Amino acid sequence: MKTKIIFIGAIVLLIFASCGNSNTTGRSGEVLKYPVMVLNRQDADMQSVYPATIRGQEDIEIKPRVDGFIEAIYVDEGSVVRAGQLLFKINSPSSEQALTSAKASVNSAKAQVNTAEVNVNRYRPLAEKEIVSEVQLQTYENAYETALASLEQAKATLKNARATISWVTVTSPVDGVVGVIPYRKGSLVNSNNILTTIANTGNVYAYFSLNERKLMDFLKGVEGNTQSEKIKNIPPVTLILSDDSEYSEKGRIETITGTVDITTGTANFRAEFPNQSGKLRSGTSGKIVIPKTLNDIFIIPQKATFSQQDKVLVYKLENDSVKQQVISVQSTPDGQNYAVTNGLSDGDTIVYDGIATLRNGMKILIKESLTASY
Repeated sequence: MKTKIIFIGAIVLLIFASCGNSNTTGRSGEVLKYPVMVLNRQDADMQSVYPATIRGQEDIEIKPRVDGFIEAIYVDEGSVVRAGQLLFKINSPSSEQALTSAKASVNSAKAQVNTAEVNVNRYRPLAEKEIVSEVQLQTYENAYETALASLEQAKATLKNARATISWVTVTSPVDGVVGVIPYRKGSLVNSNNILTTIANTGNVYAYFSLNERKLMDFLKGVEGNTQSEKIKNIPPVTLILSDDSEYSEKGRIETITGTVDITTGTANFRAEFPNQSGKLRSGTSGKIVIPKTLNDIFIIPQKATFSQQDKVLVYKLENDSVKQQVISVQSTPDGQNYAVTNGLSDGDTIVYDGIATLRNGMKILIKESLTASY
């Protein structure tokens, strides 16, 4: 019985001994070597990337202003047009009838004016000789004034009818590119139908958005006291196209909405890009890249970090032992490193590789030592 007790006690001592060594050595009992990095502050060129939608400077819906049938189509989808260029011709019988009726009304009104004028000229001398009463003359003069007013009204109706008949020819209001043409020759259309769209793409707008938190962080990093001043100080931005190629021209952020959308929780940005080559088309997508310089930060490899409960940590070397340290980071453009903005100090030493085998408080030896650079 005593032998069993001694044996069990030995096992317990052995377990405690192995646990005591787990924070200081590797599995085989030796102190392991790890590469470390000594940190020094530096500046780094960073960038923020946001998905964007590209729109023409002017995307204009072309609608007929008269009801009728499409008589002719003078352009094709994708055609480049100039302001004033003919796009469609509408056969509008109602407009033609209105013009004919307006012309007839003007002729009738002119005849009434002539008749009324004859009556006034005939009765005025008679009234002066008191052959007819002044009341009778006044009646004819009033009829003459009424006829003149009717003539002016008829002329206004004719002018409106002529303007309406001119709308049977549909022209482009701006320089641009023709969009989809859903209706063809012979189609019945009215003012509710969209014949096509004209996208003015001499310059294009790229629209993107930031959530409330990112908006505040973004504005904090830009010089200026007011939003207008900050917008002027935002550096030129880059547009990445859908094929991941970089657009040759730089753009400028022009506007930031003054309010945050309560539905999406975002604020909208608009950047303008020149497009003289016509490479950018309205309705396409891309990514906006905003450059930013971070001063006095540390650059470390992403492989030197690990995540724990939504936090990023590193192993910092202190007196031959490693200690877990929570840090704040931003990804660098190369996707391989982090810019550390909080949690570390100048001269700190961290393990930058092989951290999967480390444990908090574990003693290590230095395999090699590097100085952080970027």
